[in-house]
Amino acid sequence: MVLAWPSLLRNDGRCMVSTPRPDVSLSNLKIALLVSVLCLVWSSTWWLIRICLEDQPPLSSAAVRFVIAGITMAAVTPLLRKRENALSPAPWLWIVCGVTNFAGAYGILYVAETVVPSGIAAVLWAIFPLLMAGSAVCFLGERLSGRQWLGFGVSFTGIVTVFYGDLGGIPAGASGYAWLLLLSPITAAVGTTLVKKYGSESSSVVMNRNSMLLGAGILLVAAFLREDPLAMTWSLRVTIATIGLAVFGTTMTFGIYFWLLRTAPASMLALINYVTPVLAMLLATLVGDGHHGVWEWTGAGFVVLGIALVVRK
Repeated sequence: MVLAWPSLLRNDGRCMVSTPRPDVSLSNLKIALLVSVLCLVWSSTWWLIRICLEDQPPLSSAAVRFVIAGITMAAVTPLLRKRENALSPAPWLWIVCGVTNFAGAYGILYVAETVVPSGIAAVLWAIFPLLMAGSAVCFLGERLSGRQWLGFGVSFTGIVTVFYGDLGGIPAGASGYAWLLLLSPITAAVGTTLVKKYGSESSSVVMNRNSMLLGAGILLVAAFLREDPLAMTWSLRVTIATIGLAVFGTTMTFGIYFWLLRTAPASMLALINYVTPVLAMLLATLVGDGHHGVWEWTGAGFVVLGIALVVRK
């Protein structure tokens, strides 16, 4: 899922705080275990969102998640800030990040996942690193190699293949929700591009705290305008899923990833790009969230292969 780290762009399009400084004392086993945790947690968030949406309206559910995550992030910011040597981000930058990366991207995602199964949602959202690579060419003066252009073509073929199937068995005539979901990574790419271009010296911790709290506030306002958040039901299943998304799927994973940026090789972190959508599809299949046939799996395979070609160093 999306978090905005200013400065250097990591392999999946999210922004790094500073140049990674590999720690030779950190064992490969420990790195592998932490990367595995990130893959497992981030791949499960798609299904946890679907659990919440079984009983709750989308904007209200997203708002509650980020209210909890924002408060938790604010609580740990003083500790994490000590590890940074960076200035506070410009107000306009974290405002844009809050509007795009949190309120916009997650608002769209939650609405789309009321219909789109979690595995298909993860595969469609996986185009985010491709969007960031394209954005780097258009707005950041970077160039793509022939291999990367090939990756774009392969991933596009994968998306077309997924749409050629039944999109995990969504109701007839509801494919518009899958197209809507594609707007989520596009919206996030806009904010992340601006953060990368203008926030290279900014504190990622403060950026995420401020943006997350603003995004939560916007989602909450939208929820009261369009829904009735006070009437939401809170079963044990939904409560656990919401807390899991907020604390583990957002704040905890950010903390782990923030630390790994300074200690782990980029090649290890790049595995998250390939593994997460596949695990999300497997989990969705195991729990019966949608139908994943030959077209869906073939499309997912093309998307992952295309991403590997684009982000692989």
